[in-house]
Amino acid sequence: MDLWSVLFDILILLSTALVLGVVCERLRQSAILGYLAAGTLLGPNALQFISSASEVSALAELGVALLLFTIGLEFSWPRLRRLGAAALGGGTAQVVLTMVLGAMVALSFGMSARTALAIGAIVALSSTACVLRLLVSRAEIESNHGRHALGILLMQDIAVVPLVLLVTVLGGQGSLQQVGVDVFKTLGWACILLVVLFLLLNRVVPRVLHLESLHRNRDLPILLAIVTGLGSAWGSHKLGLSPALGAFVAGMLLAESPFATQVRADIASIRTLLVTLFFSSIGMLGDPAWFVRHLPAVLALVVAIVAGKAVIIWVILRLFRLTHTNALAAGICLGQVGEFSFVLAAVGRGTIISDDLFTLVISATITTLFLTPYLVALAPQLSVGIVARLSKMKLIAPASMQGAADVCPPKRPLVIIGFGPAGQAVGQTLERLADRVTVIDLNPNMIRKAQQLELSGHIGDAMHADVLEHAGITSAAAAVVTIPDPTAARAIVELIRSIAPEVHIIARARYHRYSADLQAGGAHEVIDEEQFVGARLAARLRKRLRAVDRPATDD
Repeated sequence: MDLWSVLFDILILLSTALVLGVVCERLRQSAILGYLAAGTLLGPNALQFISSASEVSALAELGVALLLFTIGLEFSWPRLRRLGAAALGGGTAQVVLTMVLGAMVALSFGMSARTALAIGAIVALSSTACVLRLLVSRAEIESNHGRHALGILLMQDIAVVPLVLLVTVLGGQGSLQQVGVDVFKTLGWACILLVVLFLLLNRVVPRVLHLESLHRNRDLPILLAIVTGLGSAWGSHKLGLSPALGAFVAGMLLAESPFATQVRADIASIRTLLVTLFFSSIGMLGDPAWFVRHLPAVLALVVAIVAGKAVIIWVILRLFRLTHTNALAAGICLGQVGEFSFVLAAVGRGTIISDDLFTLVISATITTLFLTPYLVALAPQLSVGIVARLSKMKLIAPASMQGAADVCPPKRPLVIIGFGPAGQAVGQTLERLADRVTVIDLNPNMIRKAQQLELSGHIGDAMHADVLEHAGITSAAAAVVTIPDPTAARAIVELIRSIAPEVHIIARARYHRYSADLQAGGAHEVIDEEQFVGARLAARLRKRLRAVDRPATDD
């Protein structure tokens, strides 16, 4: 295939995804729906505009790997622990229970045990990309149901790796003994990959990250991250494992690096490009004509997936003492089949999953993804209505709707942007609130000083929305901008105002003439250094004059 032909196909696909994404956003829907529609419209089963679908799909696989790499960057163990037992234990139970029940339903339709297990694994996963993006855009990521949905999604992302291995082994030929040998060999290679990446990223990379050249040149940490993520994906592929496994482990091991936040922000554009191709390539798998001919079967499967997953998650989270409304809202948010399920379906296609079954699963999955924006938006109201109706029918005790599960919301964080002398002075006054204070600065030395004060620190450029969001700006009580550069300070204030309009912003004006600019940019309070210094100088002068004018007393 000619390179320029592939490039032209990608250009056409991205252009259509852009147009349909804008249309969806104007209709207050997720742009992901536009990306899926673009792939379906231009794909081989509709207008047939894309002649190099296999090459586009190969690039889309890189998007999956890069997406898992960035998810891995979020997987610091302290953050996992903060999600709590309900999210982590509930997420594990959800994957296992959904897979078992899905397999039992498939067996009841006469499928083989291998095929049934593969179908169970496919429907067990939900869409991290869709749900998280929607929860963040709706400012519900810190809500009770949002935090538990996030925890379950993270556990599902961890489960992707063993599920890919499972479906790969199930698709192999041979006796049960041979399958056992294959599993053992696969796990062995996975352990070797994990050990190699651990040694590389915990012994070699930390020394490289502290080189002065990396601190001076912002491009070098980005290149290091891309080489690490794509290199790990390539190594995993060469070992016969899922490339997503290597990328995810690399991201998780880099998560403890102080550069993790900025790396996430810097590769966001590349990730957006490849993930858009990924969703568009998913759309290309859809067959509109087949969908219409088999509409009853597709709709029946969609209803079973949405209702079944919502109920399973509802029951599991109730066991962890969440209220009915919060547990059901989290379940409704996750009532779809996720993007990584396409990877599982593709692995099993042609061996344990027939072409018709593959098309049925793909059609149902795309339909559930189209429904996801509505599920997330309506989840709180639907859960309240359903629980109230069941309570009136005496199927749920009214008292169980309240109580212990309604924990107090987490304390809202305080964000300090810039940790020079001014930022350090602010941080020192907040030591007793250290667990709530987050510092953002591009200088690693400043972040080390913040950590010495037991403050949370992120190396990053606050002019990137991803950096601010990762630091918790959307749920912050206040943000203090101490950057001396007036242009950068105003840009940061405007960005905070656009993504977190409720946050109270206190900004530093290095010179008096920039105070009005910062206020116009959205700062609630501006500390004018020249006026402040002038007032202090005047106060000292008055004190001195009083001392001079005081009449001398004779001994």
